[in-house]
Amino acid sequence: MYQNRQTVALGGLIVLFIMFVLFIILAFWSWPKYKVYKQELNGRASLKEAEWSKQILIEEAKAREQAALMQAKAKVTLAEAEGAAMIARAKAEGQADIERAKAAAESNRIIGESLKGNDEYLRYIWIKGLQDGKGERIYIPTEAGLPILEAKK
Repeated sequence: MYQNRQTVALGGLIVLFIMFVLFIILAFWSWPKYKVYKQELNGRASLKEAEWSKQILIEEAKAREQAALMQAKAKVTLAEAEGAAMIARAKAEGQADIERAKAAAESNRIIGESLKGNDEYLRYIWIKGLQDGKGERIYIPTEAGLPILEAKK
């Protein structure tokens, strides 16, 4: 019985040794395949990460483009509003100039009509202007083309 036990123990030990050797052989056979599998998974992960990074860059570029487009539209709208305001101001100023010119023309017409037939009054204003002249001199050409430089008042 003792021998039977030794035989069983020895048989178990041999089985364990064979299993250990098979495990080592299996490890040597599967280890390169596992490395290839791991590299493939790493490659897929890197590819997915690159695709997501690319997609993020594309979305950011689209967002920047939209922002720039919106800013450009805002600037155009603002410029159009300013242009419309400038046009309105220019029209108002032009209309005011027209009204002032009409008023001046009407004033000149009234003055002109009031002076018609008033030759004596016009002569009086001319003489008064000559008297009020502060050191002004009137030069009268003579027949030799030389002016009289000083004339007594």
